[in-house]
Amino acid sequence: MKLLIKNGYVCDPGTDLSGKRDILTENGKIKKISPVGGIDEEDAEVFDAKDLIVAPGLVDDHVHFRDPGFTHKEDIDTGAKAAARGGFTSVIMMANTKPTIDNPETLRYCLDKGRLTGINVYACANVTLGMKGTELTDMKTLKKFGAVGFTDDGIPLKDGEIVKEAMKKAKALDLPLSFHEEDPALIENNGVNRGKASEYYKIGGSPREAEISLVRRDLELALETGACIEIQHISAKETVDLIREALDKGVNVHAEVTPHHFSLTEEAVIKYGTNAKMNPPLRTEEDRLALIEGLRDGVIDIIATDHAPHAESEKDKPITEAPSGIIGLETSLALGITNLVNEGYLSMKELIKKMSTNPADLYNIDAGYIAEGGPADLCIFDPVKTWVPDEYASKSKNTPFTGSELCGKVIATVAGGVIVYSAEN
Repeated sequence: MKLLIKNGYVCDPGTDLSGKRDILTENGKIKKISPVGGIDEEDAEVFDAKDLIVAPGLVDDHVHFRDPGFTHKEDIDTGAKAAARGGFTSVIMMANTKPTIDNPETLRYCLDKGRLTGINVYACANVTLGMKGTELTDMKTLKKFGAVGFTDDGIPLKDGEIVKEAMKKAKALDLPLSFHEEDPALIENNGVNRGKASEYYKIGGSPREAEISLVRRDLELALETGACIEIQHISAKETVDLIREALDKGVNVHAEVTPHHFSLTEEAVIKYGTNAKMNPPLRTEEDRLALIEGLRDGVIDIIATDHAPHAESEKDKPITEAPSGIIGLETSLALGITNLVNEGYLSMKELIKKMSTNPADLYNIDAGYIAEGGPADLCIFDPVKTWVPDEYASKSKNTPFTGSELCGKVIATVAGGVIVYSAEN
């Protein structure tokens, strides 16, 4: 099968290619890249990308597809459809499924099902058995069966000795560890910032110290062990400073931020209730601006959605009972364009690098660039088109961004040389 994408403006931080090009794909790979008009393939399907940007397919290294075990919220098929609609051609599943991905059988189930979706579905395996934080998984075997990293995301690791041992083993396997950093001992009610939002709901909330304390511990352990780690969904300005200092010391650390954390503050929890409840919580405007500054100076090198679907009946519960998390795959690129590029904080190429090239490099997957012989995985979008999210490919609808006017619309997603999403269909 051949696909010819004509007249698009290529924006590729992976190869530093910018400018109008035609791209010919064949059998899942990019066969040729040429100046506009330089490719003539009569037997190819043609997609006219005039006035559109053609970027490498987006890569999300932090998604929850709830499969197996919680498929009333999402499953691998619907999660992949949501990803394709958002311009993502590669995603990495988190391991807090039921059963958890602490064994080869569950890992194989996820990867086998992912291969049928049309996009590239990878998975992290658990750091500890059953996410109980007490006994390490067989990391070597899980790598053999396809795990691209290790995480207990959803449940923080409280035992520093377990973390240290995990770092040693992950380093030996040359795979990253990603950490959900919230000390439960300091939290009275999770998902809501301790401050204005917690006062509004008259609850204890989650203080910034819960994040800061575990980040400080794990950065010190990473310096000691030499492990490659990722600090997930950071929310506090102090965390940005800690990571900046760690990078100066040579720590092999990567920092991730979500679109909701660089777009919203705790005011959103007051306005939208449980649809803006998440772990870690939305914090202050000062924190939001510090996260953006971290994106600008490279301290934060990855933007990930933490796509966390929940059923409407679950989110309809009171603020202290409803689960934390929001969906994000279908609005992520637009939020980056609207709140980062259009505001002058990042260039388009810098945004794409943090949403594609960098996460692909961290997890050593073949993605995040456009080159002859490389994967025919592309995100084609209109950078100036405004739209309002009101329906989703995801099974769940839990997001505060429904009804918001956003700028930047995915027009088509190409994975393996096949158009897996088209806005026209």
